[in-house]
Formats: sequence, structure tokens, C-alpha cells
Amino acid sequence: MPRPLLIAAALALVLPALADARVAAPRVTVATFDQLPQPLPLPYDGAADAKAAVAAAKARALKGHKKLLIDLGGNWCLDCRLLAGVMDLPAMRGFVARHYEVVTVDIGRFDKNLDIPARYGIKGRLAGVPALLIVDPKTDRVVNSGRETALADARSLSPQGLADWLAQWA
Repeated sequence: MPRPLLIAAALALVLPALADARVAAPRVTVATFDQLPQPLPLPYDGAADAKAAVAAAKARALKGHKKLLIDLGGNWCLDCRLLAGVMDLPAMRGFVARHYEVVTVDIGRFDKNLDIPARYGIKGRLAGVPALLIVDPKTDRVVNSGRETALADARSLSPQGLADWLAQWA
């Protein structure tokens, strides 16, 4: 077989496998949520202009070749704050910065900024928070469709479990 055809055949076999390869989650340094730095973060700004924040984050995601991670929740939500605490760990902070452009959206008590999830096909009341919309900024489509509220009971996982969940979408 001529060399160019051999190379093309090899690439045809390897490239699909590379496309399916998952990004490895970083190993976090804490085993339990009790070991997270205290107090837990309060990541949601109730006074922020959510539409403008999402638009700006989407533009940064496009420019940086990252996915857009829209974190819908409220500071009253322990699971939201645990997720923010894990994302703020040194190993996770770098990982998240490499793969995602994160924007937090305060949804009040499920009565505020609901036009943001509706824009991505989630109608009516969210099933829980945190609700994470992981969006491909090129197509403006949610890549974790049907799994947006998978972390609404984040405390049932471990910090490493949250890291692993985020890594599967990177």
C-alpha cells in the first residue's frame, strides 16, 4: 500500500477514537464536603443582569474554544454552594478554566431569570438546582440535554464525583 494511503487509513482508525476520548477529571484533594474551605462560596449575584452575563460568557467561550457552563441556582441552595466549593478547589479551578467559560445565574426561588433556561428548551419550573446547562457556543445547543439537574442532589456524590461529572462534558 502506498505510504499516503497507509497514513490516511491509520488516521481513519485513530481519529474517531480520539474524538470519543474523555477528558480525565483532575484528582481533588478533599474526600468529603466537610473538608471544603469554609464558609462555602455564595456564587450567585442577585443583582446581575443575567442575559448580559450569559451573552458575555458565550462570547468568551467562542473566542477561547471552550464550552459555556451556565450554572443556574441560588445562594440558599446547599448543593449549589457545594458545587461552587468544589469548583473553587485549586485543581478544579484550573481544569474548569481550561474547558469551560462559567456564568452563574441567580434563579431566586425558582421565580427569577427563568428566560435563560427557557432559551435552551427548559420550559416551566426547573426540576432542581444547581441546574447546569453545558452549551456548545458554536451551535448554541445544550450538550448535556436531559442531565441539566443531575447535580441537584450534589451532596449525594463526593467532591471527586462532582469533578468526574464535570469532566465528562469537557
